[in-house]
Amino acid sequence: MNNSNSFEKKILIFTFTVIPVVLLLTFSYYPLIKMIQYSFTDWNGYRPTSNFVGIKNYQTILTNPKYFTVFKTSLYYFVASFFQLGFALLFATILSFNIKFSNFWKGILFFPYLLNGVAIGFIFLYFYKGGGTLDTILGLIGLGSQSRLWLGDRTINNISLAFTSVWRYTGFNFLIFLGAIQSVNPEIYEAAEIDGASRWDQFKYIIIPSIKKIVFLNIILSVSGSLSVFDIPYIMTGGANGTTTFVIETINTAFKFNKVGLASAMAVILLIIVLAVTLFQRKFTGEKG
Repeated sequence: MNNSNSFEKKILIFTFTVIPVVLLLTFSYYPLIKMIQYSFTDWNGYRPTSNFVGIKNYQTILTNPKYFTVFKTSLYYFVASFFQLGFALLFATILSFNIKFSNFWKGILFFPYLLNGVAIGFIFLYFYKGGGTLDTILGLIGLGSQSRLWLGDRTINNISLAFTSVWRYTGFNFLIFLGAIQSVNPEIYEAAEIDGASRWDQFKYIIIPSIKKIVFLNIILSVSGSLSVFDIPYIMTGGANGTTTFVIETINTAFKFNKVGLASAMAVILLIIVLAVTLFQRKFTGEKG
C-alpha cells in the first residue's frame, strides 16, 4: 500500500514538474531562439527560405533614424510613469490609515487595471473626441470654449496617450505599494503616534525606508513598461501623428512591410534593453541571485 502511494506521489510530482517545463520550452524559449535566428536573416514571413545577412538588420536599426528614434516617444510614458508612481504611493499611504470607505476607494483605484486595453482605448477615444467628454468638462468649468485635437495635435497627442496609461496602471502600482506599507509592523506606527509623530513623519521615517526596495522595483517596472508601450497608442491612434512607439514600429515592420527578419532584430534589441534595465535594478537594489 505504501509503495503504491509512493509511486503515485512520484508520478504526480513528475507530471506537475515536466508539463510546465515543456510548456515553457515550447511557447517561450523555442520562439525566442527562432526570433534570434530570424534576426540574422532577410525572411519576409511567408517565404519558405531565407538568406543569412549577418548583423545587417542590427546595423539598419542602429543607423536608420526611422527605426531607433521612435524611442523618443517612450520619453512621454517615462515621465508619466513618475506621476503614476507618485499618485499610487500617495493613495496607498492615505488608504493605509483608517479612513471611511477605504475598501470602496481601493476598488475604485484598482478597477481600471482590470479593464481590457482595447476597452480602455475606446473609452478614451470618446473621452478625447473633439467636442466630446473632456471638452465638455473643460467648457463647464470655464477652461475651454472650443474643441481641441487631443489625439491629432502633435504637441499634445502623446501627453494625452501617456495620461491614459497613467489612469490604467496607477491601480497596479497602488496595490503593490499598499501591500508593502501594510506589511510593516503596526506596532511601529503605534509607537510613533505615542511619541507624537505626525502622518508626514510616519511617511518620511517609517513608510519610505521600509518600502524603499518596492519603490525601486516599481520604478524599474515603469521604465521597462515605457519602453514597450503598445496597446493604448496602437488602438487609439494606430501610431499616427508621431505617436509610434518602438513596439508598434516592430509590428508594422513585420506584418505591414513583411520584414520579419528586421522586426526580429528590433525585438531582440528591445529585449536586451529591458534585460539591461532589470540587471541594473538588481545591482542598484543589492538583490542577490
